[in-house]
Amino acid sequence: MIESLVITLLPVAFLTVLFGGGALFRRRNVDMDGRAPINKLRFVSSKYAIVLLWAAMVVQAWGVHLSFVDSPPVLRWIALGAWIIGFGLLFAGRFGLGSSFRIGTPKEETALRTDGLYCLSRNPMYVGVYATVLAVVLYTLNPLLLLAAVYIVVVHHQIVLAGEAGLRTTFGEEYVGYCQRVRRYL
Repeated sequence: MIESLVITLLPVAFLTVLFGGGALFRRRNVDMDGRAPINKLRFVSSKYAIVLLWAAMVVQAWGVHLSFVDSPPVLRWIALGAWIIGFGLLFAGRFGLGSSFRIGTPKEETALRTDGLYCLSRNPMYVGVYATVLAVVLYTLNPLLLLAAVYIVVVHHQIVLAGEAGLRTTFGEEYVGYCQRVRRYL
């Protein structure tokens, strides 16, 4: 029961923060929805695929089996650890960006954040996404969810690369120096 609650509450809380933050941004006339840095269909479909994978994890946690095989207990515990770490990174990354947070490339000027978690990883939120989709795959052992997870990781890596090009253009040498000090993921 506690496992199911933890698995359920983390994505619900994160999505609440994400969409609640969007509402707060709109009140300040800030558009949290940036431009898609890659093909818009791939960009949007990968974002929704994340939510679908999270929903699959929640459904599995509440006893609806999504695979023909049960995940061994050790994999379930590893998956739960990756789930918690992933959402920890998502929350810390989101709050660390503050008002510079955007889904996509900002339409207006933002600040380059290099402090907090961003002094350890240039993309901690993406590491969090990768950890959560890995958790789904390990927890469910569903081959279709594995394919969706691969799609998400490939597309999000493309998003990161396109985002980096935009940040180099926007912040120039400051961003280049940051890239020399801090790794892309870990």
